[in-house]
Amino acid sequence: MEAVFVALGTLFIGMAIGMPLCWLFIASSIAGLLASGSSITFLAGTFFHAVDNNVLMAVAFFIFAGSLLSEAGLADRIVRFSYALVGRIRGGMEAVGIVATLFLGALTGSSIPCISALIPLLVPRLERYGYEKRYTAALICASCFLGYLIPPSVPALLYCLIAQQSVSAMFLATIGPGLLIAGGYAILNYIICPKFIDPKLIQEAPAFPDTFIGSVKELSKATWFALPALGCPALIMVGIYGGICTPNEAGAIAAVYCMIIGFFVYRELSLAGTGRALYSSVLSIGVVIVLIATGTVFGRYLIKIGVAQMVANYAMSLFQTKTMILMSMNIVLLVLGMFIDGTPILVLAVPLFLPLMQQLGVNLVHLGSIVILNIGLGVITPPFAMSLFVGTRLSGCTYVELVKIVLMFFVFVGIPVLLLTTYIPAISCWLPTIVLGPEIVGPW
Repeated sequence: MEAVFVALGTLFIGMAIGMPLCWLFIASSIAGLLASGSSITFLAGTFFHAVDNNVLMAVAFFIFAGSLLSEAGLADRIVRFSYALVGRIRGGMEAVGIVATLFLGALTGSSIPCISALIPLLVPRLERYGYEKRYTAALICASCFLGYLIPPSVPALLYCLIAQQSVSAMFLATIGPGLLIAGGYAILNYIICPKFIDPKLIQEAPAFPDTFIGSVKELSKATWFALPALGCPALIMVGIYGGICTPNEAGAIAAVYCMIIGFFVYRELSLAGTGRALYSSVLSIGVVIVLIATGTVFGRYLIKIGVAQMVANYAMSLFQTKTMILMSMNIVLLVLGMFIDGTPILVLAVPLFLPLMQQLGVNLVHLGSIVILNIGLGVITPPFAMSLFVGTRLSGCTYVELVKIVLMFFVFVGIPVLLLTTYIPAISCWLPTIVLGPEIVGPW
């Protein structure tokens, strides 16, 4: 027990003083092993086996493909497509941001690229139509994590790496929660957006076709221009679920496809842009690999000394029902998301929760959907919400202005969808069961 306190104490003290988490995971493991008089030789082997996994290849390829698309200027085409699709309805100009984030998130698999591309593009444009920039920026920040839920999703790949689940099943499992979030955001936007329209800001009216035929032509034209970009996730899904290629191969194909689209179709991807995409991708995958490796070491150490089983036993004794245990897990994950980025939460929390969830009979594909949704909500949860920091810098709004609006979407849409996902397994498990079969997904 003394070793447990030493290890966890080292972790929490290091976090409090701002040490990098990757070094903390290693330092905490070593401190706990030395306190118990155990050998530290298992660290090297665990570190190696954590990164000796082909799922990390898929992560790297998808990150690179997303970076290429960010450099290829597809955001403007996605916005035009979204504008033609939903721009005419009440609040539709703001709903453009939701739809654009949904598609752009699916293409990049991440949150920050969506904010970086869409805020400079949409905030000035919608301000000319009377929408306050704080609302547009906040809505984009609140929607940015949709890329975690719409495949291909990097957090879903990382969860599969940690929990040893099917990548194909996890990609399908998060689609339901993702569409519920997007739909809920659209409904809430429809209700509240008139409060954020300032007539004094209006400089021009949105230009919509006057006739039905004109609207169809505009939608067809916008779809045609966006189709090469939208073909990327379609290619990935068809390749994986059609049995044509593995997730690793699908990632490699996606990267090549994005280069072809950027260079020869949109013609906005340059060699310099490719270099920037490669550089940012190497940095991102490097951070992911180090966190996965060191987090796995610390997680295996905690499992080795029985902490995971202690957590399971304590939760089972503290709460008598599966409902309350799942609720407490959500609370823990949301609180962690207020202070820690998503990848460390995955590598730290998932190994600790797995024994408990298995005792409760929770389907692990369903569990992945819950965890990934929690991590996505953590991106927009103050005080340390990376999306809000980036949104503040890009939009010129204050942090407080954005937080007030983002919390409306978090409370009235995010939390209800999280509860539905937690307590209705069919939202996550129905689609993968239909597509892949019950033998892959398991009982739910």
